[in-house]
Amino acid sequence: MILRFDIRCSAVLLISSAVLLSCTPPPPSPAQSSAQIPFSAANGSNALARVAALCALGPRDAGTPGGERAAAWLVSELRRERLVSRIDCFSNDTPSGPLALCNVVASVPAAQSDSNSNWIVLLSHFDTKSGISPNFIGANDGGSSTGLLLELARILHGTPLRHCHVLFGFLDGEECRVQFGPRDGLHGSRRLATQLAAEKRDIRAVILLDMIGDRNLSVTLPANGTPRLTLLTLEAAKTVGVRSKFRLADGGILDDHQPFLDAGFPAVDLIDFQFGSAPGLNDYWHTPADTLDKLSDASLTAVGQVVAEMLRQLDTPRGSP
Repeated sequence: MILRFDIRCSAVLLISSAVLLSCTPPPPSPAQSSAQIPFSAANGSNALARVAALCALGPRDAGTPGGERAAAWLVSELRRERLVSRIDCFSNDTPSGPLALCNVVASVPAAQSDSNSNWIVLLSHFDTKSGISPNFIGANDGGSSTGLLLELARILHGTPLRHCHVLFGFLDGEECRVQFGPRDGLHGSRRLATQLAAEKRDIRAVILLDMIGDRNLSVTLPANGTPRLTLLTLEAAKTVGVRSKFRLADGGILDDHQPFLDAGFPAVDLIDFQFGSAPGLNDYWHTPADTLDKLSDASLTAVGQVVAEMLRQLDTPRGSP
């Protein structure tokens, strides 16, 4: 992902958020909204263990045997938890030639709805950046969000939302080979966004997780996100007591949520773009220093609790605000 907007966009977002604060309807009543979704410190530890297991597979560059191995592992993990899942294999042209990729998709149906509408989409990319080092494992960039998404899928399978179905997208090919463009990077997200748009899927929210395991967690919500979902993220962080770890980014970030925005879906990106050796730096990103020792189960717990609270607030009957 790369920065793509200047600081003026953040000012627009702040104004939009202020307007939303003045006109946002009250939270749904207990009769409408879902019950509390459990996410404890133990779940954060489970998520970190899943990150370690994924990283133990080695590099997961898109279009390589390592990438295929990671996709197969994800399906096995999901099926072990009895989730309905599938591998969606496809090919895209890139500056390096055709690339074979594999998204992994799973879903948890709503507990009280038989309708195929009212979906929430949770996303993570699992591929690693090519050309970093022979043993690059992308513990935070690709690993942390994938481990957390697996744990969220396990929890929601046991405690589904009442009114909303949840689709989990583990995306391949987020990283570019040369430079982000129509033929380079964001392959898996463009694929899934196009599919959901063609199906005319009724989607309430798309929530992307990326680089959210940093010990010094500082989630930076980019300007290119749906304002009401950005506001919801900040409110959820305040509710669960971690508001100090979430803030607006100085600009926009090109990431896997963008193809969903382009397709007309509401989307937000929860990303820590200050992954570095000192506050404000991002010097571990796309380097061999992106290793497991830089991660914390406490950070995964914090983000997991925020997402769980967002889901709780979003889980209202179709047609509700």
